[in-house]
Amino acid sequence: MGVKKSLSAALAAVVLAVSAVAAHAVTYNFTGVTSNSTANVTTGQTQLTMDVLDSGSGTVSFTFNNSGPLASSITDVYWDDQASLLGTMGAITSSSGVSFSQGANPGNLPGGNTIGFTVSPSGASADSNAPAQPNGVNPGEWLTIVWNLISGATFADVIAALNLGGDQSGSLRVGIHVQGFANGGSESFVNTPPVPLPAAGWLMVAGLGALTIARRRRTA
Repeated sequence: MGVKKSLSAALAAVVLAVSAVAAHAVTYNFTGVTSNSTANVTTGQTQLTMDVLDSGSGTVSFTFNNSGPLASSITDVYWDDQASLLGTMGAITSSSGVSFSQGANPGNLPGGNTIGFTVSPSGASADSNAPAQPNGVNPGEWLTIVWNLISGATFADVIAALNLGGDQSGSLRVGIHVQGFANGGSESFVNTPPVPLPAAGWLMVAGLGALTIARRRRTA
């Protein structure tokens, strides 16, 4: 009976911990909107990601990462908020060497018209300060932009809208314009829904961890 109780307690504790993490951080990849160069699109889809975090007090942060190693620089970021969840843009922070300000030029995601991407709400964009490419998000660098949500909106609403995707009512999409590829080209990308495998993986890890704890206690 003691072993069963230990196993149940361990499973419950691990699952709760995993649930807490999953509820506060979601990582998104990007897919190409333009296709000026297959190599550049592949580079962007391979090494650029976005972490969406619940930053508390009705705010959500979007962190753009460039894992490298290939040359590329995120120079513009855009939001298409058809779910009407975003209120006003808040703090912009970054790693050393990255410098961004609200308001991108051009005003809409290059090539975004092909997927119905329209910047909303007003001011839902940012770009790197001159010189654009050096101050963009290059390999090994990151950029975080915080958004204040409208009254009543939650982090869960943001994730649901991001996962819905597409040019449709209730969706939220994030686009990035990337320059500085090795061949001098540029491409645009939009976020894609996260693959559900990590959640299943965490549950498997939780089960294995709980079984290990139970075995150790039984042996002791």
